[in-house]
Amino acid sequence: MKKRTNKFKPFIQKMRFKYRVSVLNENTLEESFHLRLSRFSVFMFVSTFFLITFILLTILIFTTPISRYLPGYGESGNRSNIIAESMRTDSLVQQVDLQQGYIAIIKGIITGKSKPDSIASLDSIALKQRAKILMEKSKRETAFVDKFEKDEKYNLASIDTKTNENMYVFFRPTRGVISSSFNLSEQQFGIYLITSPNESVMSVLGGTVVYAAFTFDFGWVIEVQHENNYLSIYKNNTRLMKNVGDEVKAGECIAITGDATGKKAGSQFYFELWKQGKPIDPEEVIIF
Repeated sequence: MKKRTNKFKPFIQKMRFKYRVSVLNENTLEESFHLRLSRFSVFMFVSTFFLITFILLTILIFTTPISRYLPGYGESGNRSNIIAESMRTDSLVQQVDLQQGYIAIIKGIITGKSKPDSIASLDSIALKQRAKILMEKSKRETAFVDKFEKDEKYNLASIDTKTNENMYVFFRPTRGVISSSFNLSEQQFGIYLITSPNESVMSVLGGTVVYAAFTFDFGWVIEVQHENNYLSIYKNNTRLMKNVGDEVKAGECIAITGDATGKKAGSQFYFELWKQGKPIDPEEVIIF
């Protein structure tokens, strides 16, 4: 009866067989260094080398700016940073232009090149005549108005007795770019805006301040109660300009935003608008 031989035994023996690698002196033929290696040990050394090299390159790419040069990496998260940097650059350009203009005026005053301002005389009679001409209605406009008044004089269906948000002129709470919109399904009852540092926060309508305090979640928060049961909420401010009980007008500054321009949405300026205890999408009634 023949014994069953292992087919992989010769391969394993070849892999484990050790070779002697010697370094000889060319002149004396004396052995200076030797190393005993097998095919398996060479395979392990090479695999370990490539594995360590791969790990080091991965750490180097993900922890250094080299990752910005990889195609497709980080493109989804760069939108907020690009918007914030563009707004900051625009602010710096405007500031430089103002400083250059100021320096030019000071230089002109010192050198004596600036001339006194002159006031041009106004012809009030000519202005009155021009205004009278502009206020006169054309024949076509007069005929259209008369026809419209006759057609709609007894049309009760054209009278809308319902009140809606379009009857109010809402001011924009602050200047900025919307980074996260209203989403009722995710219980986000307002919008996040990327603003410039120290931007003015304005009341969207006239009303009374009913809440003004500091919170750990949203920083300085201020709430304004308006007519027709409107309530506007302004969060993530760095300073408040009004106190509880103060009367504010539409478009009046009530707070100052912080410097969270390119950070996460939770630290950006946050605005909510409520009516009769229900949240309203600010983008539907306010032009940002």
